[in-house]
Amino acid sequence: METLSNNNEIHIGRFADILMDRWFKRSFGTEANKRLLELLLKELIPEREITELTLSPQEYVNPDDTDKDIRVDIAATDSNGQRFIVELQLARQDAFYERAIFNSSFAVQQQIRRGSAAYDFPPVYFIGIMDFSIHIGSDEVLYRYALRRKEDGELMSDRLQFIFLELPNCAKALTPEAGVLDNFCYTLRNLTTMEERPAGTESSELLSRLLDSAEIATFTAEERTKYINDMTTKRDIINQIAYAKKEGLAEGLEEGLAKGEAKGEAKLIAEKKAIARKLKARKMSTEDIAQITGLSEKEIAAL
Repeated sequence: METLSNNNEIHIGRFADILMDRWFKRSFGTEANKRLLELLLKELIPEREITELTLSPQEYVNPDDTDKDIRVDIAATDSNGQRFIVELQLARQDAFYERAIFNSSFAVQQQIRRGSAAYDFPPVYFIGIMDFSIHIGSDEVLYRYALRRKEDGELMSDRLQFIFLELPNCAKALTPEAGVLDNFCYTLRNLTTMEERPAGTESSELLSRLLDSAEIATFTAEERTKYINDMTTKRDIINQIAYAKKEGLAEGLEEGLAKGEAKGEAKLIAEKKAIARKLKARKMSTEDIAQITGLSEKEIAAL
């Protein structure tokens, strides 16, 4: 148990919440844990041989429009030249699929030399790990998309593919019907409440390495301090957003349900923007602020 200066207490258990930007990248985007990323990709794309991953720069520069440069959470290339972009999205975002298309297009363009007529580039895979469900009520965690003919599903090209993991859909986890990805999604979502490793995870290298990467006992003193600070910030922001939503809806109810919903939503957005301004003042990255508040990077840049 860690005691904070504001006299509130925050419980730090055995495993860290790696659904936070810094700790997600520590688990999947560092040389020390590169094997974990490789195992996840092999589970998601079993038809492809994936070997010798090299972590790539996270920034993609658009030579024609510097306002449209992007940064991704994790980028990697394997020994066959295949490229992988991994993005974590915590808050529901209506245009997440469109963002996936936009971000992955940079990885395609960078493989084609200017003036070259050759388009025989290795495949690019966009992997979206989502802590919300687009397919509400589904118990399927994995959704894969490719470029296909609308009428009969004929494959147009396998060079650009999209893979999405909807973490909340892991209803089959820890049951006889569960697959490795069901248990992976469940573990990723519930790390902070686990004091023991779930039964059966020892038989999966993917799950074992996921738990290893999140075990706080392996953190350095500096990492532990940063983790506590991040947890405190996350808790405070969640409380502020919840309070704003509650207050906005309460005020709205006094003026009628329809009007109240609109007012509550407007107040919630205003509170998110206020939080975003504070985080910008603390020099937090636009990507991190977007993950925390659910605002788009364009909205944050305009603040």
